[in-house]
Amino acid sequence: MLATNLYNIRQALNEQGIIFCYSGYMTEAILSGIGQAIKQKMVIEEADSKTMRGVFSIFVEQMQNVIRYSAERIPEVTGSESVLSFGLLTVGNENSAYSVTCGNKVLTKDTEKLRSHLEKISKMDQKELKVLYKQILKGEVPEGSKGAGVGFVDIARKASKPIEFDFTTLDDEYTFFALKAFI
Repeated sequence: MLATNLYNIRQALNEQGIIFCYSGYMTEAILSGIGQAIKQKMVIEEADSKTMRGVFSIFVEQMQNVIRYSAERIPEVTGSESVLSFGLLTVGNENSAYSVTCGNKVLTKDTEKLRSHLEKISKMDQKELKVLYKQILKGEVPEGSKGAGVGFVDIARKASKPIEFDFTTLDDEYTFFALKAFI
């Protein structure tokens, strides 16, 4: 039964074109290790260097979003400021394009602000995204951001078509958020 269940998961991922899947707690060290595995797989598949850079860049941005913003987290070391953040990441190959999809829990109270920001970004063309990217870099760090606030804009700029995103409300406190980008 155990082997059958795991094999069924493997088959379901394969049917969706998933070439890499990670579900668990994420850290910068895990990001580095997974990044190397993805690069090696793409070299084997003979992906061109521009595609490899795009996939890797979006993968890093997605993982950093989980590490920084996942609502499902535990302290890495008691008394330390570092944490283990839980998320799910897949890299796939669909219709001759790579995709990077990432999901994690967010606070339900933050969902509408996040949805509004992503809807705005997903409707922009490359020229508008470039202008927004430069505006954000020149401005102050957005409230609640642990970076410059350019992550989603950068993902959208590197994606070959508009980003896809979705939310599933889990309960009053948590919502599961997913973001997908094609390269």
